[in-house]
Amino acid sequence: MFRKTPLEAWALQKMGGNPGKAGSLTRALIESYQLQKLRETLALARDRSPFYRRLLNDYPVERVKSLRDLQELPLTTARDLSQNPLLFLCVSQDRISRVVTLNSSGTTGLPKRVFFTPGDQELIRDFFHHGMSTLVQPGDTVLILLPGQLPGSVGNLLVEALGRMQVRGIPHGFVRDPRETLEIMVREKVDALVGIPTQVLALARWRFPGQKEPPVRVKNVLLTTDHVPRVIVDDLERTWDCRVFNHYGMTEMGLGGGVECEARAGYHLREADLFFEIVDPVTGEIVPEGEEGEVVFTTLTRRGMPLIRYRTGDLARFLPGPCPCGSVLKRMAPVKDRVEGRILLSGGGFLSMSMLDETLFKINGLVNFQAVIYSKGGTDCLEVRIQTAPWAGDEMPKLVERALLSLPVIAENLCKGTLTLGSVAADDAGELWRPVKRMIQDLREKGGTAHERVV
Repeated sequence: MFRKTPLEAWALQKMGGNPGKAGSLTRALIESYQLQKLRETLALARDRSPFYRRLLNDYPVERVKSLRDLQELPLTTARDLSQNPLLFLCVSQDRISRVVTLNSSGTTGLPKRVFFTPGDQELIRDFFHHGMSTLVQPGDTVLILLPGQLPGSVGNLLVEALGRMQVRGIPHGFVRDPRETLEIMVREKVDALVGIPTQVLALARWRFPGQKEPPVRVKNVLLTTDHVPRVIVDDLERTWDCRVFNHYGMTEMGLGGGVECEARAGYHLREADLFFEIVDPVTGEIVPEGEEGEVVFTTLTRRGMPLIRYRTGDLARFLPGPCPCGSVLKRMAPVKDRVEGRILLSGGGFLSMSMLDETLFKINGLVNFQAVIYSKGGTDCLEVRIQTAPWAGDEMPKLVERALLSLPVIAENLCKGTLTLGSVAADDAGELWRPVKRMIQDLREKGGTAHERVV
């Protein structure tokens, strides 16, 4: 038996129910609450936001009589947000307490800016508080491998949320030197970690000189900010004898969107604050329940900068049926890829980062890699740069090349002569420690070469 996700009682309380009454949260109550909050958000955005005033001019709020009616509204894109973020504001700028600037990886090159009021940030703390209660208990120590020095930063908000449970949070920042981070874990007697999948993997695969066993063990790990390969989860659980949980979120949705329960059978979504849809990434139409598509969300409780039908670029699907924990909260399968992350090879077939992850991270000693595809004499060329644990041997490039050849789409394109494998080189400059979104860099349309790649 699994303990029911604590997000259910939290959601029930936010929706006006009685958390002490067993079984009192129902899909009908959730959807009624969401419809009410959706109408309030649409009215707020139409009245206060210049962007949505124009976009929703022909869509009276009164026409939205059910949650399905929302699909009649146009989608909001990252491009919209980057072109003029101030047009999304529904409050004066003096009521904004936190602004997050996100560098774009898309075609516009323009950064996105996301604005939060103090109330919006309290919503984040509240979600972190209840979402983390699955992993920790009073007296635990959590090392947070995310930025946390500035007020309102993700690590700072998490520290404050953990404090509400008498849990000590240590804001560490991104991992730069695994040895130093492991020494902190030993010294502070860390019970749980929160971090980026590849950085946590680097800690698990690190060994001090002369040691074969990991220098430290933790009870629980929360992986966030990027796609979580199943092979990394398995490796962490085997190495540390711990439980590994997935978290889904992005800055635009208020950092948190969903988190796994003890059953670890998909993210339980943050339905009290967000309404999620899965749409066809080409047509924008809602896909049938259980089919994969692009994740779209609408904020329900945010006041400073509400977003309506915002396209995340993430590919996932809703999980039908109840969770093994017994919760009625909607679940979503882990995100595997991004819409722009599936690369069509010249000889046919798609190559994605998730395919490379599940194949290459099986190699013991590999902790991160970067893949670049470019044109060479009219042929696709795939080059990989790798980051390895200090004890990994010189044969690592050959192991990586052998693993690449095991992927059918690569093998088929090699046989057709439409693809060649470039070098598999070590990341001597340490650039792969930089915490950027991991994706295959496609330089073909730009006429780029391997020498022009960026991390």
